[in-house]
Amino acid sequence: MGQLVHTLPEGEPVGGVTSLAGEIYLLRPEGRDQVEVYDVITYRLQRCLTVPNIRRFTDMTSCEHCRCVYISDHDGECVHRLDVQGAFTRWTVNDKPEGLSVNTSHNVIVTCVVVRKIKEFSSRGVSVREIALPDDVITPWHTMETRSGQFIVCHGSRLRGDPVHRVCMMSADGRHIVHSHGGQPGSDTGQYDMPAHLAVDDNEFVFVVDLNNRRVTLLSPTLEYVRQVVSRDHHVTRRDQLKWHPCRLYLQRQQRLLYVAENEFRDGRYTSGRVVVFSV
Repeated sequence: MGQLVHTLPEGEPVGGVTSLAGEIYLLRPEGRDQVEVYDVITYRLQRCLTVPNIRRFTDMTSCEHCRCVYISDHDGECVHRLDVQGAFTRWTVNDKPEGLSVNTSHNVIVTCVVVRKIKEFSSRGVSVREIALPDDVITPWHTMETRSGQFIVCHGSRLRGDPVHRVCMMSADGRHIVHSHGGQPGSDTGQYDMPAHLAVDDNEFVFVVDLNNRRVTLLSPTLEYVRQVVSRDHHVTRRDQLKWHPCRLYLQRQQRLLYVAENEFRDGRYTSGRVVVFSV
C-alpha cells in the first residue's frame, strides 16, 4: 500500500492537481483564486491565481518542457493555458473537454466525453488530429498516450447507466482494443465503479482512480491487475488511506509520489476537497 507523506489543506472541492517547476498546482473550480500553488518540498501555500473567463473546470495537467499548466473548461469548450510566468491564454476545443494529459511530443491529449473522441493539440492550441473511440467505449473520462503511440482510456459512468466500466489500451488509430481491465461495474478486484482518472509511471505501469469504490488500483503495462495502491479508510485509526471520493491523480515520477485529489460528497453535491500525497 502507498504510505502517507502529506495532506494538503481541506477546502473547496478539488478539480485537478499537478506540479511544475518545483511547485504543486491545485485546482479548486469554485469562486475566485481557483488555482492554489504550493512549494513541492515544504507544502506551504505560495500564492493563489484566478483564471479569467471561467465556465466549469474539469481537469488539470502540466508540461515541464513547455513550462505551462493546462486546465480543461467543460462548459466553455476550451483549454486554458497558464505559463509559469503567470500569463493566461486559452484555445477552443469545439467540444466539451474532460480529462487532459501531455504526450511525449509535448502535445495536449484532450478527452471529449460527450462525442467520445480524443483530440490532440499543440501547446498553443493548434489541432493535430482527432480520433474517434470504438462504439463500446462509452463515457470516456481520461486518456494517456504510451511511448509506443497506443492510448489508455478509462471509461464508464453509473449515473449514465453504462454497462461497462473499465480501462482499455487501444491501437494508435483508436480502432482496436488491445488490452482491457474491468467490465460490469462492481467492487470486486477486477471491477470498477467509475474509473475516472489515470497516471502512468516510467515503466508504463498504470494507476487508476476508482471513484465510487474509493481506491487507486495499479495495473501492469498490459493492464493486468497488480494490487490496490490506496483504498478507503475502513478504520479510524489508519491514516494512510482515503476518506472521501478520489477523482484525480498526478504522479511525480522521479520521487514516486502519487497525489490523489479526493472530494466529500454530501446532500447530492461535492462539498469539500483535499489532496493526499502518498509514496508509491
